[in-house]
Amino acid sequence: MKRTDLEKLRGLKINNTLKQGLTAGRFGAEAGQPLDRRAQRKLDQEKGLVPFAVKIPADLATRLRDRAEAGGLDLNTLVGELLEKGLAAASTRAIPE
Repeated sequence: MKRTDLEKLRGLKINNTLKQGLTAGRFGAEAGQPLDRRAQRKLDQEKGLVPFAVKIPADLATRLRDRAEAGGLDLNTLVGELLEKGLAAASTRAIPE
């Protein structure tokens, strides 16, 4: 094997160890370590949550984020509560078709 091939392999080994190294401990107590997508999806399914994407105007999204932050809620909880209230109000009055 050539010397350059050996150096390439050494570089690949270094890159792999860097990718696999834990960095969360460097930033404090690993308590805020986010879950990977698969684990998060499983937790959401256990709670009965389903992804529901909508497109809304940017100013409305900003207002929702601000209201969630002011109320100490996460955005999903706030939007869920607002949808429940809106649907309850809409069911009490006739909706034009």
